[in-house]
Amino acid sequence: MPWSFFSSSSPSGNDDEGDPKRGPTKQTTTHTTWRNRLFGSPPPPPPPPTTNNADSWFESARESARDHLAVPHNWIAPAAAAVISMSLLAFYQSYLRRIPAVDHIAPGFYRRRSLFGKVTSVGDGDGFHLFHTPGGRLAGWGWLRRVPKDKKKLKGKTVSHHTPHPLHIHSTPTTNNHNPNHFPTTQLSIRLAGVDAPEGAHFGRPAQPFAAEALSFLETYLRGARVRTFLHRRDQYERVVATAYVRKWPWFFLRRDVGLELLRRGLAVTYEGKTGAEFGGKRIEERYRAAEALARKKGKGMWEGEKKSEEVLETPGEFKKRMKALEAGEGVVKEEVKGEVKKV
Repeated sequence: MPWSFFSSSSPSGNDDEGDPKRGPTKQTTTHTTWRNRLFGSPPPPPPPPTTNNADSWFESARESARDHLAVPHNWIAPAAAAVISMSLLAFYQSYLRRIPAVDHIAPGFYRRRSLFGKVTSVGDGDGFHLFHTPGGRLAGWGWLRRVPKDKKKLKGKTVSHHTPHPLHIHSTPTTNNHNPNHFPTTQLSIRLAGVDAPEGAHFGRPAQPFAAEALSFLETYLRGARVRTFLHRRDQYERVVATAYVRKWPWFFLRRDVGLELLRRGLAVTYEGKTGAEFGGKRIEERYRAAEALARKKGKGMWEGEKKSEEVLETPGEFKKRMKALEAGEGVVKEEVKGEVKKV
């Protein structure tokens, strides 16, 4: 008879080893049954984790991408193509993009970059219109790409000289289109740095002596020429103050400073403004002042009358101040002639 609480054998009375012919006894099952009676049934095993379709797809895609990138030739070519495309775009933006107006010049261009182009017309003795041709002949200008000659086609596309009337200029013009003192910058203005040519007849003002000669020389010297202008700054008249260089036949390997050529011929003076004077560097300023002193000593151009009659030459800056005073309605204007002051 089996023991009521502790049973170590099967109900048939066999021992723990069981009958070899019948196989092992169900001792483990009996003990498990009594443990279940005393302590309760054990908790069911946790269910297997459910797989999320999105997570499974993400893991699969990541594994596939990892395997794809493990092979170098699968990613080297696309990466190289992307780098080359970005480099070409940056090169185009910096060197091959045409600049039609002053508003298109980035601030970082000034004092760092230059513009190469063709002179289409001359405005006065110290300014001209320039059609920007980036890349020059290597970029097809002159044989694949033509510079327009029609004034209508050139409108708004040339680096031009544009001088508004002085009485219409605010002291510090802004770029606000609603400002009545602001001048629309449909063209980019080039103003030769460090020089001031005699004023021509405009805005109802008379012309200075040698104004026509300075204009004629600059037209002959630059008309149709290809020049390189080094940009310095933007002035209050929406022009670009720059130093211009040109190569002339037959010495193409030598470039000539246009402002310096005007000074050597006595057709301009060094810029005499107390503020805003721009020469492009101390060395260029010294060269300009030396050329002016030599032309004055030899009596060239506008200095000829001063040498013969010993009269003090009225510089373009003094002339503009006198005209401005007259237009402002002042009755007495001072003019120095041989050190004397007289009424005009």
